[in-house]
Amino acid sequence: MIPIKEQSRAAAGADVENAGTAILHAALLAICCLISYVTTSNLALVSRIVPRDDKLLGGMWAVIATIFVFRYSYQETVTAALARISSTLMSFGLSLIYLLVFPFRPWGMAMLIGIGAILLSLIGRPGDIITSSITTAVVMVVAGISPQHAWKQPILRLVDTLAGVAVGVFGAWIGLTIARHGASESRAELRQAPVGKP
Repeated sequence: MIPIKEQSRAAAGADVENAGTAILHAALLAICCLISYVTTSNLALVSRIVPRDDKLLGGMWAVIATIFVFRYSYQETVTAALARISSTLMSFGLSLIYLLVFPFRPWGMAMLIGIGAILLSLIGRPGDIITSSITTAVVMVVAGISPQHAWKQPILRLVDTLAGVAVGVFGAWIGLTIARHGASESRAELRQAPVGKP
């Protein structure tokens, strides 16, 4: 039987550890979102050929990708990153082919969403349908808003997504490493503390 004082000390330690993990996760997520936004919206190589509106949209799109993949466990992060990339690749391929031939039309957007859903189901990735459909909708509508060089939109969104995913995965890895290190130190301190003291 574990003494009551030891149980309460362990519970208090777990609460502090959970709060610390939540704060660390939130702080790293915010920092990663800032890094994603700043790097994609201010890329020196792209800044001269991409209009300001596209830079802002690219920054937002990278932030969305970062949020999507930034998870509490490495396995969840990797799974989310693969889902985000496969969804974006499907949307990228379909939208690029369409926009090289046709201008934006609502029926074209709906058709691409339907084709993407069928293809993702057939290749065994039905869980990616929602993300792919959202990506296609955004790419197509932005192409409709900026019809000059509309075919660039899928390419730009793919680059933004890859940048956001990379930042999110790296940030999650850092967070998990710090959390693991902090948790092992906390457990070591609890084991070394005298049993009779609170």
